[in-house]
Amino acid sequence: MEPTRTAPYLLLWSAPDEERESRRRYAMRRYLTLDEEPDRLPRAVRLAAHRRGTGPVRGAAVAGSVVEAVGALAEHPRPQSPRHRPVALLFPGQGTQHLSMAAGLYGYEPLFTQALDQVFAAFGPEGYRLRDEWLSGDPDVPLDDATRAQPLLFGVGYALGRMVLGWGVVPTALLGHSVGELVAATVAGVFTLPDAVRVLRDRIDAAVATGPGGMLAVAASADALLGYLPTGGRVAVAAVNAPRQTLLAGPDPQLREVEEKLRADGITCRRAAARQAFHSPVMDRAAERGRDLVAAVRPGAPAWPLYSGYTGGPLDATRAARPDFWSRQLADPVLFWPALDALLATGGHLLVEAGPGQGLSAIARQHRAVRSGASAVVPLLPARPGPPEQDRRTLLSAVARLWTEGHALEPPALGTACP
Repeated sequence: MEPTRTAPYLLLWSAPDEERESRRRYAMRRYLTLDEEPDRLPRAVRLAAHRRGTGPVRGAAVAGSVVEAVGALAEHPRPQSPRHRPVALLFPGQGTQHLSMAAGLYGYEPLFTQALDQVFAAFGPEGYRLRDEWLSGDPDVPLDDATRAQPLLFGVGYALGRMVLGWGVVPTALLGHSVGELVAATVAGVFTLPDAVRVLRDRIDAAVATGPGGMLAVAASADALLGYLPTGGRVAVAAVNAPRQTLLAGPDPQLREVEEKLRADGITCRRAAARQAFHSPVMDRAAERGRDLVAAVRPGAPAWPLYSGYTGGPLDATRAARPDFWSRQLADPVLFWPALDALLATGGHLLVEAGPGQGLSAIARQHRAVRSGASAVVPLLPARPGPPEQDRRTLLSAVARLWTEGHALEPPALGTACP
């Protein structure tokens, strides 16, 4: 699909020093206020692109109208020296999905569209039906079901990841949550896209065959919840997202009993958007089933460092090549917080969340490295569902942040700024 450029627009500029940066902003404001021509803002964007340069003092503004652009240029904060923090890509998993997630970028952002079309094509006729449901916002099956959530989360995450790479950004690390780890591995080259889709389809079939289940988000530590878990192990800790953010998973009846006990004791909890009990013993047989398929596709070494939610730290090439490591992910708990902690212990990063909902961004903002300002969070998509323009505005804001941080963006990213 050919991209159609519409508002909002992105203005990027740079200068050798603060004085000339201020003069450049003044010149752009003056140009914008010369007359009331309807295409004044797009023309200003093109002019800024022609004179953008790559000076050390950089600025950016996202605007949907001339008035907004003039205000943003006038109130732009004092520029700071670019920090050049390395980028780590974060890929969310089940529970973050929502209707029409990222649909505002489809047909608008060419790199995203091309990569997502490759995912739909890899799924075959089923993929094209999935695309039509996604664009319509009216799926035939509830979006929380694994048959819809998993392939769409994979596709959106993969397309966003490929888009960022196409901007010329070289990540120093990738970290995914649940199906997001499969996305990270595919972007990093552990799996080819066709092989990753084969593995994902097998996972979905196996997960659905386990019967009705669910996941429960609880505002408590994993250790504090052990006394609530029934004997027999059917309900278990599914994910450690933060020190006091834990996911439980299990079959519906047993999970409901645990939920009632937690609420009776005043512990805050809510059902996650999942209809299967991922990362629990319910998935043990499904995990065993998937081992042979993973062995057949022969996963390789990652091209960039991978941090794993299943090891709680870096993933070395030896473990990345083990079929049982990938097949067990359906049943094993996600140790997202320990993995994030290990990543941020290596130094300051820009944590770019490549997926819907900003759930991982919210978790990362709790980390001391982000609270101190050593690291920062840059989501590519909005925190909640909204109109297509909101997808585009959030994406442009991310490009702006990468630009002002000093990243040498390639034309595909800078082209996002041009109508």
